[in-house]
This record gives sequence, structure tokens and C-alpha cells, in this order.
Amino acid sequence: MSWSRRTRPIAFAAILLATGAALSGCSFSPVYSGTLASQPLLNLAYAKPNSRLEQIVYQELALRLGSSEAETAPLATVTVSSSAGGLGFLTATANPSKPYRVTVTANLTIARRDGSDVEPISFTRRATAEYTANSQVLADTTAATEATERAAKAAAESLRLAVLAALSRG
Repeated sequence: MSWSRRTRPIAFAAILLATGAALSGCSFSPVYSGTLASQPLLNLAYAKPNSRLEQIVYQELALRLGSSEAETAPLATVTVSSSAGGLGFLTATANPSKPYRVTVTANLTIARRDGSDVEPISFTRRATAEYTANSQVLADTTAATEATERAAKAAAESLRLAVLAALSRG
């Protein structure tokens, strides 16, 4: 047996030990630890949704920010509206597929319920999503619904980032 064949397992074990030692120094901590974790506005209670799009936004916010059942938790109220329109072409085309764009506008208001006189804070964000329709009613309806829900999720993510930015400033 040659010298390199005997040292290969030893070198491999040494690499594994060194990698394990290096990784043991790493630690994981929550993204919202520290200053933001101590923010009482992150423990939100959510109003009841009035539409499917509001439900999507509430679910995304609760998933990303957390939720609270406490009666004094700030109440987050969301209103969502959507609109769709075709995208125009500068030239005539024989393509039967037509592109459309859905725009979702989401308004989030966070009101304190702890008896303080603090004014509610509000955020408004827009998101768009595109889809293609081609005169097949079921496929067109499904594509429009999916694009609208995608835009609602994007608007919810934008609202979440706005809340985190506002809380980190003050």
C-alpha cells in the first residue's frame, strides 16, 4: 500500500473535523431579533377579510410577521382593490394570445388598541402581474385569477417590508 493511499482517509477525516469546527462557530438567529423583535406593533391582530384578495394579504402578513389574539394588540386592517387591462401593441399581430396586466392596490392601516392617543399608521402598495388570454374561457379565467392572487401576494410582501422599515426608523 502506497503512502498516498494511507494518508487519504486521514486527510479526509481532518477536513471533516476542520469543517465541523468552523461551522460550530456559526449561529442562527431570527431575522427580526433585537430591535424589531421588541416592537409591540409586530404583534398584530388582523381584521376579518371581506374578499379573497384581502384573505391572501392577511395570510401573508400573518405568516411573515406573526399574529396575536390579545385584545390590546394593534389591529391591522387591509383593503384591497384590483383592476385589469390589456396591454396594447404598437403593431398589428395575428397572434391569438393577448397579454393582460392586473394591478392590485393594498392599503394597510395599523391602529393601536391599548388606549393610547397614537394616530394609526397607514401604508399603500401596488403590485402588478401579467397573464395571457386566448379566448378559452376557463383558461382565461384561471389565468386572470392566478395573476390577481400573485399580485396580491406581491403587494402583501411590499406592505410587510414597509412595516418593517417604518418600525426600524422609529
